[in-house]
Amino acid sequence: MNSTFDVAVIGAGIVGSAIARKLAGYELSVALLDARDDVGDGTSKANTAILHTGFDAKPGTLESRLVREGYHLLSEYAERTGIPVERTGALLVAWTTEELDALPGLRHKAEQNGYDRTEIVGPEEVYRQLPYLGEGALGGLTVPDESIICTWTTNLALATEAVGRGVTPLLNRAVSSVEDREGHTVLRTSGGEVRARWVVNAAGLGADVVDRLFGHDRFTVTPRRGELLVYDKSARPMADRIVLPVPSSRGKGVLISPTVYGNVLLGPTAEDLTDRTDTGTSEQGLRFLLDKGEKLMPDLLREEVTATYAGLRAASDHPDYLIEADAGRRYVLVGGIRSTGLTAGIAIAEYVAELARDAGLALVPRENLPEPPRMPNLGEAFTRPYQDAARIAADPAYGRVVCFCERVTAGEIRDTFASPIPPATLEGLRRRTRAMNGRCQGFFCGAEVKKLLEEPR
Repeated sequence: MNSTFDVAVIGAGIVGSAIARKLAGYELSVALLDARDDVGDGTSKANTAILHTGFDAKPGTLESRLVREGYHLLSEYAERTGIPVERTGALLVAWTTEELDALPGLRHKAEQNGYDRTEIVGPEEVYRQLPYLGEGALGGLTVPDESIICTWTTNLALATEAVGRGVTPLLNRAVSSVEDREGHTVLRTSGGEVRARWVVNAAGLGADVVDRLFGHDRFTVTPRRGELLVYDKSARPMADRIVLPVPSSRGKGVLISPTVYGNVLLGPTAEDLTDRTDTGTSEQGLRFLLDKGEKLMPDLLREEVTATYAGLRAASDHPDYLIEADAGRRYVLVGGIRSTGLTAGIAIAEYVAELARDAGLALVPRENLPEPPRMPNLGEAFTRPYQDAARIAADPAYGRVVCFCERVTAGEIRDTFASPIPPATLEGLRRRTRAMNGRCQGFFCGAEVKKLLEEPR
């Protein structure tokens, strides 16, 4: 590639896509690189999909600030673009005297983080809100503004708007080395060289590796595998809100959460690995979740499991988000972004733009930016094409169901291939439509969906 970009953003997950979208709002040419063949195909796709208030973040940290700001920014963005969000609320449940004694401190922490709507409740209120909860709960802390969101649509909306603003997506571009050449940075990738004046490293699990290519050695990413069980939609009445454990130093622990697709999640585990590609589930991990679930909500375990999956989180030895600019190298690191990056992504992008400007990147606002995209709805609580009589009357393809478990229509699948970032694989199609995401996991519809994917265009 002969052209030189003003900025190259490495990593097309939620954070990288948000940064590319933000920078494309200025008079800049921007490239969005990713080692995979699709946006959002790394850590972002396996997030537990909770839109966090930031009530339990460590006060005074950059993470606390950006999660708090990001909650409001993403809530507004979701409304404008049609990203499905359900305001379920959450209940933090104390099972031991030690956990019960920790609730006032958590409430105080929430207030320090600017969130004052938590309430400590007794066991009677806990069981009124969650009648299927297992025996032995001693009390709880309500967090009424915690919400669930579609992480797939969030990532795709940000990347789609970035492309609409002129960003060049460069997929299948794993960065292997970096060279300064005539005042530019040359990124050698698996798809050829990419030249840029500035580089933003939002590479997630690989952010520390890329950071070392720029001559730094300031943090290490440990892939932390989180395995989850996905229960059938019939289980949804048992968990109409997020059920949170009292957090420990290792993380937020195992939760029960509804999803915007109508299912219920149990998980995640937290297992540190060395292999940054190991997203397989394990017998040990699933047994651990079943043991936890038996205490948390035993009736849930009698429901059918639709799927099991695992994601890798970018655990870091740095205690906070690590976002710093190197003016001399014209380089910005965005590292140590944990699962809260889903909520904080747009706020992180705002912060990165400020850092880059202060480090010398000229930011001249563009005029007449296109409107944000209106995304297809994947949420079960909102009208979907197969339910929309007027839409079906105008185009019968929206009435021809292809995936019966998830009620995905031929019209929706067709539309993905006309979108600015079409799917390249069946997994990419799944994230855009929910096809093959239900009970049968593609057993009945897989052949037809694959046929539609492979049709010439």
